Amino acid sequence: MSSPTSSALGSESLISGIETGLMRRTLKAMILSRILESKLSSLYKAGKIVGGVYLGTGQEAFSASLGSCLDQSKDIFAPLIRDQAGRTAFGEPVIEATRTYLGSVLGPMRGRDGNIHRGRPDQRRPAMISHLGASVSVVAGMLMARRMKGELGGVVGATCVGDGATSTGAFHEGLNLVAVEKLPMVVLVADNQFAYSTPRERQFACENLLDRARGYGVAGREVDATDLVECLGGVQKAVEAARSGEGPQMVVGKLLRLCGHGEHDDGSYVAAKLKQSPLGRDCLEVGIRQVIELGLTTPEEVAQWKTEAAEEVQESVARAQTDPTPDPYLEDWRAVSEEGMQ
Repeated sequence: MSSPTSSALGSESLISGIETGLMRRTLKAMILSRILESKLSSLYKAGKIVGGVYLGTGQEAFSASLGSCLDQSKDIFAPLIRDQAGRTAFGEPVIEATRTYLGSVLGPMRGRDGNIHRGRPDQRRPAMISHLGASVSVVAGMLMARRMKGELGGVVGATCVGDGATSTGAFHEGLNLVAVEKLPMVVLVADNQFAYSTPRERQFACENLLDRARGYGVAGREVDATDLVECLGGVQKAVEAARSGEGPQMVVGKLLRLCGHGEHDDGSYVAAKLKQSPLGRDCLEVGIRQVIELGLTTPEEVAQWKTEAAEEVQESVARAQTDPTPDPYLEDWRAVSEEGMQ
């Protein structure tokens, strides 16, 4: 099917300062992520996944915008538990997710590390750290290493945290480091209204989380994270600013987590009034409507994307379910890096 981007608009056309191909790619990543996570939820409820499943429902536009705006060939991206859309947009294959969740020995963590701590450090995708906020300093260290080796030019490092993580010491120490060193880093803060079940007013007393950026001398901007166009515009500007030498950037996305903390949590503590507020809009529905109204796709093409995504997810799940699982008698892993060390 010929897309509006390749025909009427041209691949380099801009809408609201955003290249139209970027908008289409981001929406496709959001769709694939939503369908993948829906399948993971079903597998969890069927007892096929050991451990927790944490979804990014309602955060896809914010997360995917970052993954899409980064350069897969050189940038560093450290996603968090609700960043499947960002992972997908940054190029992570679906099979890596399904193999990790289903404990396949062929997955990136070889079936040994829970189900969410996957990564490919050699591809500039460090594995997620459960201690929230810690990835800020990890990415900062990776950027510092490149600076020391003279390889930092044009590289951007990025990570994502939730509003709750901004209250941790690791977040503040890391943010202070990147500010002092003026590192080319982008920190996305998903202000999703709850740190697990703790509402914002019980987490921090500042008027806005951007105040935390200003306190460390970090440039910041806020976006409506239910709005795909606004997300892409804000995140793209932050990435460009970091890449051009303007130092670290923070982007706060205002949204509502449209699911519980994990699939074990029904989210009953979220008030109906909040769910019905503008924060409760589904960013995927909004994004589809926006991209269609801008003439960048059609309802028929979106339906095709959904069908293709469902087929890819189903195929990846089927492959992962037939993969071998770890066998301790065949494993050559050791706790220290050099054989012979005690």
